[in-house]
Amino acid sequence: MEIIKYMETYDYEQLVICQDKTTGLKAFIAIHDTTLGPALGGTRMWTYNSEEEAIEDALRLARGMTYKNAAAGLNLGGGKAVIMGNPKTDKNDELFRAFGRFIEGLNGRYITAEDVGTTEEDMDLIHLETDYVTGVSAEFGSSGNPSPVTALGVYVGMKAAAKEAFGDDSLKGKTIAVQGVGNVAYTMCEYLHEEGAKLIVTDINEEAVQRAVDNFGATAVGINEIYGVDADIFSPCALGAVINDDTIPQLKAKVIAGSANNQLKNPEHGDKIHEMGLVYAPDYVINSGGVINVADELDGYNRERALKKVNTIYDTIEKIFAISKRDNIPSYVAADRLAEERIERVSKARNSFLQKEKSVLSKRR
Repeated sequence: MEIIKYMETYDYEQLVICQDKTTGLKAFIAIHDTTLGPALGGTRMWTYNSEEEAIEDALRLARGMTYKNAAAGLNLGGGKAVIMGNPKTDKNDELFRAFGRFIEGLNGRYITAEDVGTTEEDMDLIHLETDYVTGVSAEFGSSGNPSPVTALGVYVGMKAAAKEAFGDDSLKGKTIAVQGVGNVAYTMCEYLHEEGAKLIVTDINEEAVQRAVDNFGATAVGINEIYGVDADIFSPCALGAVINDDTIPQLKAKVIAGSANNQLKNPEHGDKIHEMGLVYAPDYVINSGGVINVADELDGYNRERALKKVNTIYDTIEKIFAISKRDNIPSYVAADRLAEERIERVSKARNSFLQKEKSVLSKRR
């Protein structure tokens, strides 16, 4: 991977290499775009096979956060950090404090949060060295467990997708096939059950499936059966890349709306389901409730305000469908366009302001 060329191609702003010999810290912070505001994105700790692999992951994830934050209507840019190491064996307090000092050194250009391999306790350690961190313990003003709020966003986004597909956003009587019944999906199923939806569920965790069966009257099916069941809505809430050459021919649902990340294996699969007339709620938009929630911490967390913002995911999904029809493009492309148009508008406004300032200064001279 030619790092500078890659950064130039996708217009990254900064890549920070962090190393602390005493604590064993080896980390990378990628900042993609700060047009809308400071870059917000979590810190991932993972056993990468090489430094190049870690850098590539940080860069890819940072760009994704730019689009996610922009589409969510947040005044935040996109960034991400990765720490090389085994999250089960290589953690120590000093390592995260050292990492916190690197974040502090960026003077607010990057704000971190939990991600794969990191915890609330890790964020508390980072917080000892910097205020540029979210997802800390409640005593420091945290918003708490993000799963219920993410679930709310998926639920309202699903209703917007149902309206697009069926002409009405009611989910009462609709059959919804839920792949994965983890923390987010379980809470989502609570909302669906309360509205009167019929649930078909699957998960590798048999206890999670049984809980949904017992509490919501859900029907359980095998892992590979979920794609082909008779359902109105398919809700992928576990693995990524589940919309692919093998699964698309099996789908009987009219709508795809779920919390999983990177649901499309490749862009052409998004094109394919668009051609088939399926309604797809882009994953990074419908599952943005969590980042909307932690972003509210930056203004002093107010749950009512945060939930009000999460409910606007419904409106955002509607805007994406409108762009899709306006430009005759798949919804996943429309989501990118929504984000890009917002960034472009702010960039133009900022450049116009700077030009005016320069003009005023030159006249004074």
